[in-house]
Amino acid sequence: MTAVSTSPADLAAASNAESTAADRRYVFHSWSAQDLISPMPIAGGDGAWFWDNEGNRYLDFASQLVNLNLGHQHPDMIAAIKAQADTLCTVAPPFANDVRTEAARLVAEHAPGALNRVFFTNGGAEANENAVRMARLHTGRQKVLAAYRSYHGATATAITLTGEPRRWASEPGAPGVVHFFGPYPYRSSFGAATDEQECERALAHLADVVQMEGPHTVAAIVLESVVGTNGVLVPPDGYLAGVRELCDRHGILMIADEVMVGFGRVGEWFAVDRWGVEPDLLTFAKGVNSGYVPLGGVLISDDVAATFAERPYPGGLTYSGHPLACATAVASIGIFERDGIVERSRRLGDDVIAQALVEMADRHPSVGEVRGMGCFFAIELVRDRGTREPLVPFNAAGADAAPMVEVMSACKSGGVWPFAHFNRLHVAPPLVISEDDLRSGLAVIDAALDVSDRLVGG
Repeated sequence: MTAVSTSPADLAAASNAESTAADRRYVFHSWSAQDLISPMPIAGGDGAWFWDNEGNRYLDFASQLVNLNLGHQHPDMIAAIKAQADTLCTVAPPFANDVRTEAARLVAEHAPGALNRVFFTNGGAEANENAVRMARLHTGRQKVLAAYRSYHGATATAITLTGEPRRWASEPGAPGVVHFFGPYPYRSSFGAATDEQECERALAHLADVVQMEGPHTVAAIVLESVVGTNGVLVPPDGYLAGVRELCDRHGILMIADEVMVGFGRVGEWFAVDRWGVEPDLLTFAKGVNSGYVPLGGVLISDDVAATFAERPYPGGLTYSGHPLACATAVASIGIFERDGIVERSRRLGDDVIAQALVEMADRHPSVGEVRGMGCFFAIELVRDRGTREPLVPFNAAGADAAPMVEVMSACKSGGVWPFAHFNRLHVAPPLVISEDDLRSGLAVIDAALDVSDRLVGG
C-alpha cells in the first residue's frame, strides 16, 4: 500500500479535482445524493473571503451556513482557542468550569428579560430538541405547534418541527407536533392586502389552531423569530407580541428559535429585541461563536428553570459547554461589544444592503420582492410580477431548478459565493465585511440578476 501524506502543506498543494475526488471517496455528505455532488474544496479564508486550492477567491455571501458572523480566521477567536487549549481542553458537564460559566453569563446578560440560565448544546437542532423537552416537562402537556416554512434541525423532534420538504423523508416523525401558517405578506395564506391584515389574520389562524387542538394540550408554540432559510420572512409588527399574548392566555410556552438570526445577524443581539418580546425559551447556536467550535444552547426563563430546582432534568450531552467552544463564545461576545458588531450589522443593512436591493428590484423584472434586516436579506425571484409565479417551482430539483442554478453560477463566476433556497437568493455576508467588499458583492448579484431577467423574458 502506498503511503499518503496528510501534512497540511501537502494537502494544500492538492488540486481542486484531487481534493474533490478524495472527498467523494471517503466523506458522506448531508442532504445529498452522494454520486451527484462535487464539493468544492476550501483551502483557506480571511474575513469575508475564502479561496480554493487553486487560488480562486470568493466573497462569502452565505457566511458558510449563515453562522460565520465574525468572518474567517478572526485573530482574536483563534487566540482564544489556543489559550483555552493550553489551559484545559475538555471537561465533563457535571463539573463547574470558569469559561463555561462566563459564556453562560455573557449570553444571559444580552438576552431579554428573565432568560437567565443557559443549557449548552453542540448545535441548534439539539437546542430545539431540549427546549421542547423542557416545555413539555414544565407544562405537563405534549403538543407543540410549529410553523410551515420553518427549519429547526435534522434530529428527531427538530425535523418533525420543521415545516418544509426536508421533513418529508423522516415521516412519521416525533408525535405531538402540529403545524400552522405563519405570516408571509408577499404570498399570504390569508388573502391579506397589507402587513396589518396579514398580522391580524395570521394571529387569528393560530388562535383557531390552538382552539381546535385544545389549549390545555399544547405545551409550546415554537417559531423562528425571523424565518431564515425559508425566505427571510420578517414578521409584521405586532405578530410576535400577539403570539406572546396567546401563549400567556392559555399557559403555553413561547419558544423562539434564533439559531440563525441571533447574535447580530439581523442587527440586534436577538431578533426578538426588535419587537420587545420575551419568550419563555430561546434557542441559539451559529452566531454565538461563528461556528469556530460547535456550540448551541437554550436560554431558559427563571420560571421554567424553577421546575428543575429539585426535579432532575432528564437530558444531557457529553460535550455540553465544551471549554474550547465556550472560550470562543466569550471571545466572540467581547469582540461584538468592543467593535460594535450589532450596530454595524444594523447600519450595513439599513444604509447599504436595503438600498442596493430596492434599486435592483426597480431594475430587474425577475425580482418580485426584497426583504430583510441587518445583514440578512432575501431576493425573491419570479417569472411574472403580476402573478408572482416563482422563478422555479416549490421544492424544484434537476431540470426544474436550472434557472436558479444559472443565477448562482453567475454569482460564482463574479467571485461571490451565494446562498439560495427555492426561488430566493439570500444576502448573508459576515458582519465584519468591509463596506467596499459588500458593495462589490452586491454589484455581482446585480449582474447575475440579468440572467434571471433573460430567463423570464425581461
